Amino acid sequence: MAMAAIGATPEGGCNRPALSALDGEARALLAEWGRAAGLDVSVDRLGNMMLRREGRDPSRRPVLVGSHLDTQPTGGKFDGPYGVLAGFEILRALQESGAETEAPIILVNWTSEEGCRFSPSMIGAAGAMGVLSEAEVLDRRAIDDGERYGDALARTGWAGNADPAALRDASAYFEAHIEQGPVLEAEGYDLGIVTGGFATERAMIGVRGKDSHAGTTPMEMRQDALLAAAEMMVAAERILLSRAPEGRCTVNRVIVEPGADGVVPGGARFAMDYRHPETGTLQALWAAADAEFAAIAARRKVAVSRETYWAFPRVEFDTVLTARLRAAAARQGVRHRDILSGAGHDAYHAASRMPAVMLFIPCHGGISHHPTESISRDWAEIGLRVLADAVIETANAPG
Repeated sequence: MAMAAIGATPEGGCNRPALSALDGEARALLAEWGRAAGLDVSVDRLGNMMLRREGRDPSRRPVLVGSHLDTQPTGGKFDGPYGVLAGFEILRALQESGAETEAPIILVNWTSEEGCRFSPSMIGAAGAMGVLSEAEVLDRRAIDDGERYGDALARTGWAGNADPAALRDASAYFEAHIEQGPVLEAEGYDLGIVTGGFATERAMIGVRGKDSHAGTTPMEMRQDALLAAAEMMVAAERILLSRAPEGRCTVNRVIVEPGADGVVPGGARFAMDYRHPETGTLQALWAAADAEFAAIAARRKVAVSRETYWAFPRVEFDTVLTARLRAAAARQGVRHRDILSGAGHDAYHAASRMPAVMLFIPCHGGISHHPTESISRDWAEIGLRVLADAVIETANAPG
């Protein structure tokens, strides 16, 4: 609740965009707690925060645990922060007990997971894991005001000196998160062991028509880019529902040009993504959408283009780590089930470099990215205990 007070909204949620002043305050609070617990706090050149607790053997590759503190503009208290603070609680408990682990454990607060200010999502983890180059990340521009990522780091005081690539040299990565969906609560489970994630592709669809006068241009002579784009959005959803209703289709951003009263829009762009458990089906959905978009464009006498800017195939999490989480849940007497993640997470990029895994706790009504997002104390504690067992067991496993 102390973390949620930073960027608190009147509706009960949090508005703490990445590399904003409020994000800086949240980071400072985490750093303060970390130093008070006797942990080593450092920041890399992409702003990713590391809170390290040494192991008995400092030469062993560390175990990473983490998530993110940034939120959506209409976000809740727990999406991201739960995973960061659960990881911190493990380290604090180890410090207070004096217990040793063989390998070091590092808590990571990844920069800009949400992607609402700097696109694409999970950009700090992408840079650290080499999915994007460090230079590419630092040169990204904010969607809201055009601020450069590297300049935002400097302005907020979170431009660190550590090498982000050093995080690749870890033995494992764990991430706890709220489910952001209704399955666990509806089915009466306390915990979800995440075995993998949906394949995802997000693209900017560009439609180019011709600006013209809204009062004098006859309907049959218009090249209205916005109406063409609107028809494409509806077609994209129809294609998914008819071919693969277990998938997801979302349009989350629309830009109209010139966006002026009295003018038929000559340009329109919209960001949309398809998600599906199977990579092949995802590709087939996009092929069908491309064909439909081309037909709409021809009929409406406009041009259409597609530029993919965020994509990854289905993610498979490590079977040893998933088994370790299941065993920990069984020891705790926790009712759990395997589950896939439809949302993207920093763990996806970590999984490209090391064994990685996630666990989900339920959230009421499956609501997330909304101020009413909520969890119970019992769910929070159950997730923490199972996460702690698996993280500590991994840090003590033969290296």
